Amino acid sequence: MHVEEPAYGARKIAKALAAEGVEGATRSRVARLMGLMGVRPQCPLPSLSGPAAHRPGFPYLLAGKDIAFPNQVWSVDITYVQLGGRHMYLTAVIDWHSRYVVGWRLSDTMRAREVVACCRAAYAAHGTPSIQNSDQGSVFSSGEYVSMLEGEHITQSMDGRRRWVDNVVVERWFRTLKSECLRNEEYETPAQLEAIIGRFVERYNHVRIHQALGYDTPASWYYSGLGAAA
Repeated sequence: MHVEEPAYGARKIAKALAAEGVEGATRSRVARLMGLMGVRPQCPLPSLSGPAAHRPGFPYLLAGKDIAFPNQVWSVDITYVQLGGRHMYLTAVIDWHSRYVVGWRLSDTMRAREVVACCRAAYAAHGTPSIQNSDQGSVFSSGEYVSMLEGEHITQSMDGRRRWVDNVVVERWFRTLKSECLRNEEYETPAQLEAIIGRFVERYNHVRIHQALGYDTPASWYYSGLGAAA
């Protein structure tokens, strides 16, 4: 039934099974069995980019901007990562100039404190950018996130409404992670997933070449760029 109708969730499958005369096909039982088998509906997950009802307004500052050196602009975003019948949240921070992943964090909740912890770890390891860009998600307009940027003297930039392309660097990294890595891996626990992502980030930063970087690695652009700036 899942193969024939991959968008069906537990509720619809239970209804369809009951219509075929299958006894005991309750929604809760179907959901439990789907979780045991790793079956999940192929439907869009809730958007992580919805703005808060009363969010502070921040302009998009990167239109036409010449981004010429590392730590000039960073991008931050959150994505879903499937783990069995549930999902985890992955925060990533990427240097816009070099595509170098300066920080990432996997968590089971989408809270501002998780994003803030990810950013602070990146600042401790690599310094702070002049501008940090994000989408209009409620996490990025929360008081905790906004006050962190203000305290670090980082200018906040936000994508335009329904303009995912404004944060395209980190969006493309999420797509690369899922298509080149997670789709081909098997994992059952958060620890296993975290280890897989960690290995991919290391390879992405230091081994995988990029056409947009003249077939160099992000690490070569990031660290050589810092040296040139100094």
